[in-house]
Amino acid sequence: MKSEKSCGAIVFSPDNTNRKVLLIKHENGGHWAFPKGHVEDGETEVETALREIKEETGLSTDLSTTFRKSVSYSPAPDVIKEVVYFIAFAHTETIEKQDAEVTDFAWMPFNEALQAITYDNDKNILQSAIDFIEGMKN
Repeated sequence: MKSEKSCGAIVFSPDNTNRKVLLIKHENGGHWAFPKGHVEDGETEVETALREIKEETGLSTDLSTTFRKSVSYSPAPDVIKEVVYFIAFAHTETIEKQDAEVTDFAWMPFNEALQAITYDNDKNILQSAIDFIEGMKN
């Protein structure tokens, strides 16, 4: 069994009063999800997440490691993939998408994002992230 690992983040808009979440449509598979990618040699999970956000969206973000969730699945026979997600807060909503990997993107209100996300694993991660940041307000 081969193991793979990717890291990424649920990226929230900078506007606290009308907060949205960033979804990207991945070229590989055409699914709506979050910025993420493979860990490269010598990188930490945080370094990977920050690099992938920057590469895929052009965004600078503040990453919070107090939220760390992972999902595992099998993308191919004899392969187990773990994806680790953090929460990130974007400095701006201006996107410069990476055309090679990202076919579309959208800043969405939470309820729309939960409907648009392709996979249940990702919907669950987003709900956990929403609950987490809403808990931070209290």
